[in-house]
Amino acid sequence: MIQIKTENIKDCEVIVPGSKSYSHRLLIAAALSDGMCKIQNCLKSEDTLLTLDALKQLGVKIDMKNNELVVHGTGGRLGSTDSPVYLANSGTSMRLLTGVVTLGEGMYTLTGSERMFERPIQDLLDGLNQLGIYAKSINSNGCPPVEVRGGTIKGGSVSLKCKVSSQYLSSLLLMAPYTSEGLDIKVVEGPVSKPYIDMTVDIMTKLGVEVFREGYSRYRIPGNQKFTSGSYVVEPDCSQAGYFWAAAAISGKKIMVKGISKDSRQGDVRFSEVLEKMGCKVFHEDDGIAVSGGKLSAIEVDMSDMPDVVPTLAVVAAFAKGTTLIKNVAHLRDKESDRLGSVACELLKMGIDAKATDSGLIIKGGIPHGTEINTYNDHRIAMCFAVAGLVVPGIVIMDEKCVEKSFPNYWEVFGGLYE
Repeated sequence: MIQIKTENIKDCEVIVPGSKSYSHRLLIAAALSDGMCKIQNCLKSEDTLLTLDALKQLGVKIDMKNNELVVHGTGGRLGSTDSPVYLANSGTSMRLLTGVVTLGEGMYTLTGSERMFERPIQDLLDGLNQLGIYAKSINSNGCPPVEVRGGTIKGGSVSLKCKVSSQYLSSLLLMAPYTSEGLDIKVVEGPVSKPYIDMTVDIMTKLGVEVFREGYSRYRIPGNQKFTSGSYVVEPDCSQAGYFWAAAAISGKKIMVKGISKDSRQGDVRFSEVLEKMGCKVFHEDDGIAVSGGKLSAIEVDMSDMPDVVPTLAVVAAFAKGTTLIKNVAHLRDKESDRLGSVACELLKMGIDAKATDSGLIIKGGIPHGTEINTYNDHRIAMCFAVAGLVVPGIVIMDEKCVEKSFPNYWEVFGGLYE
């Protein structure tokens, strides 16, 4: 456990790690590429290392040279493995790789932690089945562990449900260039978390693959393409930036996160705009985005495209005048924890009137008090509630090491906020 110090913090600049979402996608695309890829600023956290280690298990050679990851592409053909591919509770790793291993040979078993066995994946398996690919939930409950058979994939048309996760679509998109006839994907439900699809398409196009799309409803990817090798840089993570913008919001200080641009395809870059609507000032500098805190007012907001910063917004809402309504994030119940229930429970322990609905949160601002915060082994719960401890005495974060899932040096960067 760690007790958060309630001391003066300063106007400052911070540096956050590379984007987790971009790191996963770039690692996979590089692994399938036609040669050697050099990747700078790739996030090295529990989740991304699970993807990296899984790719190594599948025969991909990956080295670290001069603080760069060097990935030797396989030309789209992954190796076989007799051992299960263990992905702990990294939903991104599980869902993206479930589609990608179809480009290998033989049967693959993808497994994980106990919580992973509760996280849905059936809609992706159904999509693969439509392509004639053997893919099933081993426990027949629509959740991992899964079995998937690799081989030569012809391609074809898929009607895909994406109301639970956009990662189902990203999984099919990443494998699509290596099918012989390409994929024609029609999204029949959803998608949620649209910016994450944009990130996938962004990586694909940067690595030389053609993607034709009709908004978020249809995607056509011609077959017999390849990801091209080269040098690539992962931009900073906007979800992680959100903790420091939130710190500015509740403390009244000005905090800039370096290296982030409003032109980022990461949906969470727009969290700064949400804070602006609540009363903060936002500054778009040449080398980053800064937020300066102000008198906070409640807001009603659709967060379907920014789900990862919902817990952070909920903590800020605890300090705002009025009742904040966070809408259209039902899929947060299937994350590392039930993030709607978890956030509401911990806010109630702080004396804040908070309620989880079927698809969001209702939070009445007030005067929070200190308490022990149960993190539910969820990195985002730990990091966002730590922010509250900057101005609320007595906040204790249990199992603080869970932040290593996405932000291994979080506590070091967090400590740099103090005067």
